[in-house]
Amino acid sequence: MPSLIQLNTLIKLSYLRKVTRNLIYMPSYEIEIILNRQLADCLSIPVFITDTQGNLIFYNEPAEELLGQRFEETGEMPVEVWGTIFTPMDDNSTIIPPENLPLVKTLRDCYPHHDTFWIKSIKGNKEKISVTAYPIIGRENKFLGAVAIFWKTKYNEN
Repeated sequence: MPSLIQLNTLIKLSYLRKVTRNLIYMPSYEIEIILNRQLADCLSIPVFITDTQGNLIFYNEPAEELLGQRFEETGEMPVEVWGTIFTPMDDNSTIIPPENLPLVKTLRDCYPHHDTFWIKSIKGNKEKISVTAYPIIGRENKFLGAVAIFWKTKYNEN
């Protein structure tokens, strides 16, 4: 059985591997983007990180279920690709135009936005989700991108 010192060393090495992996995949990004990615990697809820144009520059493991692919397999994705993977709808099953989605609003005006709506997932399931998006504002008030955090709500319809 490993000692506490050995376990502590293994935990530190695992953390260093994660940090190093993040730096390898995001070498040319601002530190604020890298830190948001590090946070997303630690969360058990789906997180998207986009650049200022809406291109998906990272998504965490829980988001892989919605997208149907691992980030290591897809890498960064233009908005034209990831934006078509699921269909957002209101309670009446009316498709919500992209400009009304929290992430798109945040990219447009650099303010946080939140909404709850239905999506038809890649698996064909209809799920009610809540999404909160916030801008990544760096030093000197420089807009660097946006983060969307989302989770299934209490009521789902399959």
